[in-house]
Amino acid sequence: MNQRFLIVIIVLLSALSAYLGWQVSQKKETIIVQTETIKEGVDEREQLQLKLEQMMLGYDTLKTDNSMLMAEIDAQKMEIEDLLKKVKDKNWEISKLKKEAATLSEIMKGYVDTIDSLNTLNQELIAENAVMKQTVETVTTEKEELARRSATQEKIIATGQILQAVNVNTSAVTLRNSGKQVVTDRASKAEMIKSCFTIIENKIAKPGTKNLYLRIIDPNGKSLPAKEGSGSRNFEGETASYSIKREIDYTNNETDVCIFYTVQGELSQGSYKVYLYEDGNRIAESDFTLK
Repeated sequence: MNQRFLIVIIVLLSALSAYLGWQVSQKKETIIVQTETIKEGVDEREQLQLKLEQMMLGYDTLKTDNSMLMAEIDAQKMEIEDLLKKVKDKNWEISKLKKEAATLSEIMKGYVDTIDSLNTLNQELIAENAVMKQTVETVTTEKEELARRSATQEKIIATGQILQAVNVNTSAVTLRNSGKQVVTDRASKAEMIKSCFTIIENKIAKPGTKNLYLRIIDPNGKSLPAKEGSGSRNFEGETASYSIKREIDYTNNETDVCIFYTVQGELSQGSYKVYLYEDGNRIAESDFTLK
């Protein structure tokens, strides 16, 4: 009886030992699984944190002159900073955090594409602007050249319209009782100064009344005064007095003209210079000498 009881006890102890061993094995496997799960959770958080930090660096490299777009980018950076705090907190479920991170990553890709497009467009606009600037410069140069040519042509035409005088002959004369004019070289006998010349044909000049001015310069370099006592105008860019003015009716044909200046007082002995002008342009000159 005692022997049978011992055998039963041994069997029961063996069974209990086997059961306890099995339980210990199960607990060990559970601990291993839980340890691996915790380790995986820690690794995922670390990986997610690294991903978010890299994303933050990526956002920092995004640059654009668009103020509204930069404001949106700054807002997304704040979202990343908030998500990083959640990852480090460990009270937040990692799966939800990963979804939020994935959303932020997609948004970032959109910003990258948008900024690339804007930069490309900006480069195209810069290129177009350069072409437009070159075109404007070319047009401006052509316009300036056209204006220069036009001014030159106008100057040529204006110069061509100026009358020209030839065969100029100027001398002092004395008047006989009969009214006859006699050339003299005596200063004391000179009563008039006579200047005759021919206005040559000019088809491009405007026909009509033309003003001719005679400046007679005495040996002292002074202009003989006009009959009315004073007369001056702009001659070749300078204001100077003239001795006598005469109007002629010019018809674009060759025209013979004589201008008579009445001497006021007695003339000085010496050489005289005579300048003929059409308006302000000198068209001829001559000289004579009195003894």
